[in-house]
Order: sequence, then C-alpha cells, then structure tokens
Amino acid sequence: MADQVLKFGIPKGSLENQTLELMRKSGWRITVGSRSYIPTTDDPALSCRILRPQEMPRYIADGSLDAGITGSDWIVENNVTLHQVESFVYAKATLTPSRWVLCVRNDSPVKQLEDLQGKRIATELVQFVTRILAERKVKAEVEFSWGATEAKVAEGIIDAAIDVTETGSSLRANGLRIVEELLISNPVLVANPAAWTDPWKQAKIRQLGILIRGALDADSRVFIKLNVAKANLEKVIALLPSITAPTISHLYPSPALKGVEWLGVETVIAEHTVRELFPKLLEAGAVGIVEFPLNKIIG
Repeated sequence: MADQVLKFGIPKGSLENQTLELMRKSGWRITVGSRSYIPTTDDPALSCRILRPQEMPRYIADGSLDAGITGSDWIVENNVTLHQVESFVYAKATLTPSRWVLCVRNDSPVKQLEDLQGKRIATELVQFVTRILAERKVKAEVEFSWGATEAKVAEGIIDAAIDVTETGSSLRANGLRIVEELLISNPVLVANPAAWTDPWKQAKIRQLGILIRGALDADSRVFIKLNVAKANLEKVIALLPSITAPTISHLYPSPALKGVEWLGVETVIAEHTVRELFPKLLEAGAVGIVEFPLNKIIG
C-alpha cells in the first residue's frame, strides 16, 4: 500500500556515521548528499530524515517521525513519552555509556549539588537540571550552554556545569572534578506510541531493531573455523568460547589424513580475544585456523 512508509530519524553528529554503517550492515543502503538532510534509501517502505539527537524525541513524540535513534538523555530532557524498542552500545564507537555529571573547578568549595544554592550552572539539559534542582530544593540559575561548557567552568565564568562525559579524562585535563553523576545515557531506538500500535509500522520498527542489534552484536565478534585431530579436540574446545557451543563436523577420510580422524570446528568469538587465543589453539593442536568478519548475529 502507498501509505505503508515508515518515517525514520537518523541522528546527526557523532553517531551519524556509525548509524549509517550499522544500517548498511543491517541490509539498508542509505545515501546522504553533502547538502541534503533527506537521505535516499533502497527501501521504498523507509523514509529517512537526519536530525540532531537533541530534537529527535520531540518530532517522534508529535508524529512527524514514526521512529528514530537518539540518546536516552534527550528523551529525558524533552520530557516526552516514547516506546523504547532497543537500547544500544555502539561497540567500536562508544565503549561506555555517556554520563551527565555535575563538575566544578578543583578549588571550588562545592561538595554536593545542594552546595549550588544561589550559584550559576551551565548545561545543555536545562529542563532536566531544572527539575533535579526543584526536586532537591536547590535554587540556582540554570543557563543553556551552546558549547565549550568545560572552559566556562575552568575560567570561572560560571560556578558549575552539568556536562556529558564518558571517562572524565577531558574534565580532569581542564582542572575540573566530578561532584556527582546525574544521568547515564545510551543510544536508543524509540517509536511514537501511536505508530507502535499500527501493526505494519510496529513490524517494520521491530525489523529495524532486530537487524541493527544483529549488526551491533556482530561488530565486535568474528567467525573462526579450524581443523583438529580427534585426540586433541577436548584441549581445543576448552579454549573456545561460543554463543551456545562450537559446531563440530567430521572431515572426509582422505588418504592424506593417514588414518587419523580429523574434525572441523566452527564458532564465533570476541574479536579482542584473537591475539591471545590463536597461539594457544596452535599449541593445543589446531591447524588451518581461518577468521572471517561478521555482518550480523541474529538471535
């Protein structure tokens, strides 16, 4: 049907390239022109728009979009109700969730949020911070920061900031210390509640979630296969992690095997284990180890 088109939001900025690559691995070819915010896609049932994560929740909530990927922090900031389909950690782009923290200069007397009474705070999450201050009965001036928030604190322009960080290393490098963690955020796939009640749209959104999750799960794993004499099989298997259990198959008993029973072993492992694992597999009797990249792991 002509009206069966899902309006889908892709986050602009730091997650844009990773999202487009995940979509490619998931099976969608999306092309973004250098001057266009309306990408083209090879799926006629998918209409994509590129929007800043900060405003994505608002447009999903009002029905301008059916679904999209944004940060859970911006859903909190916009104070909207959306249906969360998946929560993602981008394996090679975001090793840890983003944290919104209250930070001050090292020489600041502020030890807790309550010490900000009458102080000046800069943040991008103005509505969220305002609600937190009200809940904890702290009266302070909250102003929107367009960027360089850390520098404003370091230079003494403002008393404190509530800013986003992953490890805190940038804050420490600028002479700041973290007083308190206020919010943890991950990229999430969310849907407009009304769109989620539509059977076709829900099925399409689920399809996106399953395949993107599959691409993410595969992003940090590899498929390996190897051969091993049956006498050494248990030693090799003891070294191999897998999702369920390795696949074992018998090799054709050709004259080249000289009467020795050989087996083929296949499994999926975490990519970062390869450098430690492969030498141990060789020592345990494995031969012909082959590694393959993966696009998706489903289920």
